[in-house]
Amino acid sequence: MTRKMAKKCGFYLVFLLLFLPACQSAHGRYAHKLLRDLLANYTNALRPVADTEHVINVTLQVTLSQIIDMDERNQILTTYLWVRQVWMDAFLAWKKDDYDGLDTIRIPSSYVWRPDIVLYNSADDEFSSSMETNVVLRHDGQVMWDQPAITKSSCSVDVAFFPFDVQQCHLTFGSWTHNGNQMDLFNALDSADLADFIANVEWEILGMPAKKNVILYGCCSDPYPDITFTLHLKRRSSFYIFNLLLPCMMISFLAPLGFYLPADSGEKVSLGVTVLLALTVFQLLVAESMPPSESVPLIGKYYIATMLMVTASTALTIFIMNIHHCGPEGRPVPAWAERFILKYLARVCFVHEAGEADENPREESDGSKCNGEARGCDRSVQKDDTFVVLEESADSGDGERSGGVAESGKEACGACRHQRGLRRNVEYIASAYQDQRIAQVRVGEWRKLAKVMDRFFMWLFFIMVFIMSVLILGKAV
Repeated sequence: MTRKMAKKCGFYLVFLLLFLPACQSAHGRYAHKLLRDLLANYTNALRPVADTEHVINVTLQVTLSQIIDMDERNQILTTYLWVRQVWMDAFLAWKKDDYDGLDTIRIPSSYVWRPDIVLYNSADDEFSSSMETNVVLRHDGQVMWDQPAITKSSCSVDVAFFPFDVQQCHLTFGSWTHNGNQMDLFNALDSADLADFIANVEWEILGMPAKKNVILYGCCSDPYPDITFTLHLKRRSSFYIFNLLLPCMMISFLAPLGFYLPADSGEKVSLGVTVLLALTVFQLLVAESMPPSESVPLIGKYYIATMLMVTASTALTIFIMNIHHCGPEGRPVPAWAERFILKYLARVCFVHEAGEADENPREESDGSKCNGEARGCDRSVQKDDTFVVLEESADSGDGERSGGVAESGKEACGACRHQRGLRRNVEYIASAYQDQRIAQVRVGEWRKLAKVMDRFFMWLFFIMVFIMSVLILGKAV
């Protein structure tokens, strides 16, 4: 049994080794014969229909493989597509039995008639992005042509909500010369095939539905069908949030801190100008990548609003510094400002001066006030009383010593004149000190007014920056 089994296996092996090459060579000979027979009286210049009145139907299927580039400034979308076209050729059919059961053959696409389907909204300046590939011929006359292509299509980019925008780009395919009465188009699927799509780092694909349109152009009375694929893209905004938005937000939060700087530091205005220049640089970076359209992107609106806020804060800082450095020659603080700002708004902004709860130095030193006037009058009265007492004592001494010698009378008169001169000097010094004290109180009031306004505008601008940041980030949710 073992020898018989070995002989049978050897026989079958020899048979397979001899028969398979013969079959392959037979298919090869029949394929050559089939190609010669098919192309003997065939031309690829005319539509392959038995009757010229018949319409040839072309089924179109598009597979999106990759988004190569999205040029927002020039509004050009570059994609890598696989385009499949299927149609029936009446002159490329054969009987399988006549060619040893040969079902399909693959030949160069230039040998057969091909539909002149082009991308209507192409933005390619060379029109040579497609690849010459083979076609697959079936025995029943079906022709299938798979063609990879790198397409550049025009895309109307709406940057109103950049970097949280959603774009819609259309890819319209149709015949360039054949109207709907000669060639008709059909969708193989309701949308493009996205199974083999390579994920893009900047754009997320939401879908790519397909729709057939029949359009009557002004040049011709015949209808022209086309298939439009609408590519829905959503921008991945993480890159722009971390590189454009967050730095701008952090810089904009420095603008209100300019109100917190001491007025004598000399850096309040410099901080505002520096923040304004930094925001201008970010604004230029965004403007370089956006198309020059009337639609201002969302991030551009945020930059403009922030720059306006920084400009307003710098202008207010200059105004408040002018109030702070108001010297003794300035007018007194108005009554409404004293009531509203120095009393009410100062408590709201938590601005308190040292010793303010115990006494009011202005009321104590101001000669126009009641207490100050009373105290100033007491001093003058005391001084006058002193001099009166001196004069009375001098007069009584003169009366008692009326019978004295003339030398003592002269000495008393000299002492009186000296006391009068001393009194005038003391009054002058007291008046100068009182004026200086009033001027110091006035300067302190203006400085406190400036400090209260600084604190108020600091909190106000902090709230404005926070609200703008929440609004801009709310678009990303």
